[in-house]
Amino acid sequence: MATLADYGPEVRAEVKQVREVVATLHEQLIKWNLVVWTAGNVSQRLRTADLFVIKPSGVRYEYLTPGSMVVCDLDGNVVDGTEAPSSDTASHAYIYRNMPDVYGVVHTHSTYATAWAATGQNIPCGLTMMGDEFGGPVPVGPFRLIGSEAIGKGVVETLKKYPKSPAVLMQNHGPFTIGKDAEAAVKAAAMTEEVAHTMWAAKQLGDIIEIPQADIDKLNDRYQNVYGQH
Repeated sequence: MATLADYGPEVRAEVKQVREVVATLHEQLIKWNLVVWTAGNVSQRLRTADLFVIKPSGVRYEYLTPGSMVVCDLDGNVVDGTEAPSSDTASHAYIYRNMPDVYGVVHTHSTYATAWAATGQNIPCGLTMMGDEFGGPVPVGPFRLIGSEAIGKGVVETLKKYPKSPAVLMQNHGPFTIGKDAEAAVKAAAMTEEVAHTMWAAKQLGDIIEIPQADIDKLNDRYQNVYGQH
């Protein structure tokens, strides 16, 4: 089994940098009320090697440091770290192996998004910000047990059907989000919870007015290609 010492200085330097990024981004999960206690995890894939960095299993957020982050290969094997990796490691690894453009994965149990997951319902696209960020509804994925790559398979299968969405609500479990890096995946997790809350509130007031797909496509194209700094 390879260890980090078997990799060159460029890879080791990136591991150090990504450990710092991933440790810091876990603070954002707390800031945006996306997790409680030790639930949830962030990972980021390296650019210089087929490795990724992920949160250790069952460690409270205030105790997370760059050094406690675990380095794994794309089969989920530990390459470096003193702690056991997240129980979702195999699923993160599966996503990275099967979605080569993805470099960040996040899992949370945020309240409103997880409520939609518990009822097996897509979050309908009734907001322009959903068109911007998700290109349609936030889809529900299949029920899968924790501890193997089965959840990762469900994420990949679902997002193939919804290629513009960076999020999927795994039924009876909670949201998984992806991105071009871990920060983008954390942003998607925060946005998922925001729209989950708003659309739940809308349902209390009456029927949701869903946006036609043609308009969603225009919103998404503008947001992805025009909005912001380039």
